Amino acid sequence: MSAPVLNMASRVATRLLPAARQQRLTILIYHRVLPQSDPMRPDEPTVEVFDWQMRVLRHAFNPLSLMEAVEALAAGTLPERAVCVTFDDGYADNETCALPILQKYQIPASVFVSTGFLNGGRMFNDSVIEAVRGFTSDSLDLRDLGLEVYPLVDWPARLRCAEQILHAIKHLEPHERSAVVGQITRDSTALPEDLMMTDAQVRNLADNGVYIGAHTVNHPILASTAAVQARAEIAQSKQQLEELLQRPVQAFAYPNGKPGADYRPEHRDMVGDLGFDTALATHWGAAAAASDPLQLPRFTPWDRTQWRFMLRLLLNYRRLDPLLGSS
Repeated sequence: MSAPVLNMASRVATRLLPAARQQRLTILIYHRVLPQSDPMRPDEPTVEVFDWQMRVLRHAFNPLSLMEAVEALAAGTLPERAVCVTFDDGYADNETCALPILQKYQIPASVFVSTGFLNGGRMFNDSVIEAVRGFTSDSLDLRDLGLEVYPLVDWPARLRCAEQILHAIKHLEPHERSAVVGQITRDSTALPEDLMMTDAQVRNLADNGVYIGAHTVNHPILASTAAVQARAEIAQSKQQLEELLQRPVQAFAYPNGKPGADYRPEHRDMVGDLGFDTALATHWGAAAAASDPLQLPRFTPWDRTQWRFMLRLLLNYRRLDPLLGSS
């Protein structure tokens, strides 16, 4: 789809969707951008897909940096079809694959880093996915861990296995979850140690205009974590990034990020007490001027055609921040 066609289609769609002209902000959430498609990570965009997604944003929307957008939203000066691009966790391909495309289309972005996995670390979900990828047997028996017997006969079966395991263990206490993951991966072949960024890659993103925000140290589900530990996770990630970058870190993203299930009001208050100006959740919708700046909604784009991608983003402006309705 060419730039003129994108611009024309966006103008037509906006007239059909009058809510899109109101002071509302769509914040997109990504995790990875893959060099090529991966049967164990089918929802992650490839370089090719991310490229046309950013082309759509550049020609049909108004991409802003997160902090600029939040300030404009509060001031009532937000442009039509304002959108922000954010990444969670701190994967190395944010720097190697996503950054060149962001620079190509001059798209501002923010990356929220879980500092405990920098320099060779690996998140628990990736440990499970990579272990399941590498098992050579046709099934995986985890009944001794209170789980099930999972078939591994093909890629769809392996993907279902990983998803079911992660769903079962995600909300365990962090130390219990780590113990389960350790048992699952104990017999696996060598697991990758280059999935997450190095300190140098984080600095390179920041030096190239990408905003770096905090995302805890070890990515715990805050609602499943003791209050003292939850506060430490939030505070230490901020401190570690500020020491690494020698600049303030004012934005935070809640791990997983669903209000009530993954974090609670006390965690929102911790974030404010620790000096953050903005925090991002993962309830779907568009932020409005009345939205809580410490609980801004985000939207996950998944469509694989340009028209559907653009239309779904436009429709998101009509979906007012659900927390405003509940309040």
